[in-house]
Amino acid sequence: MSVSLSLSAATASTAIVTQSPVNDPDRPLIEQCLAGHPKGFRELYQRHQQRVRSLLFQLCGAVALDDLVQEVFLRAWKGLKGLKHEAKFSTWLYRIAWNVACDYRRQLATRKSRHQQYLDQQQPFTTAPDLRQLHYEDLVQRGLATLPLEYRSILVMHDLQGLPQKEIAEILNIPVGTVKSRLFRARGSLRTFFTEAGVSL
Repeated sequence: MSVSLSLSAATASTAIVTQSPVNDPDRPLIEQCLAGHPKGFRELYQRHQQRVRSLLFQLCGAVALDDLVQEVFLRAWKGLKGLKHEAKFSTWLYRIAWNVACDYRRQLATRKSRHQQYLDQQQPFTTAPDLRQLHYEDLVQRGLATLPLEYRSILVMHDLQGLPQKEIAEILNIPVGTVKSRLFRARGSLRTFFTEAGVSL
C-alpha cells in the first residue's frame, strides 16, 4: 500500500512539473522551437499570421504591411526563449504587433510633413465622401484613420477581431476599465464619422 501511495505521489509530482500553468494550444509548438525544431515556428506563423496581418493593416495601412508582419515574427522568434509559461503565446504576439505598429507610426511621424503632403495629393480628405464610389470597407478605414491609435487599436482588437477586453488589457498593459472607456469613446467617434458621411447606423 505504501508503494502504491508512493507511485501515486510520484505521478502527481510529474504532472505538476509537465503541465503548463496556462492552457495554451500553442505550447507544444513553442516547446518544439525551444528544442531546436524550426518547423514548430513555421506552424505558429501559419496559425497567427493572418490575424497579425489584419491588426497591422487596421493600425498602419497597407504600404509597409509585409515588412511589418515579418518584423513581428522576427521579434517573436528572437524573443521566444523569454516567453514565460504563464503567458499565452497569442497575447504575447499581439503585444509584439502593437509595439511594431507604434514603432512604425513613430517613424512616420518623423517624416510627417512629406508623407502628409503626398497623401493630400493622392487622397484629399472630404467630410462628405461620395458613397457610390466607396465600398463599406473603405469607409471603415477612413473612419478608423480619424481615431487616435490608442482608441483605434482597442476598437480593432475587440470589435473586428473579437478579442475579450481582459486580453486586450493584458496586451496593452492597461486596466480593463481603461479598455472599456476607450472602446466606448472609439465607438462614439466612429458613429459620428459615419453619420457625417451620410451613413445611418
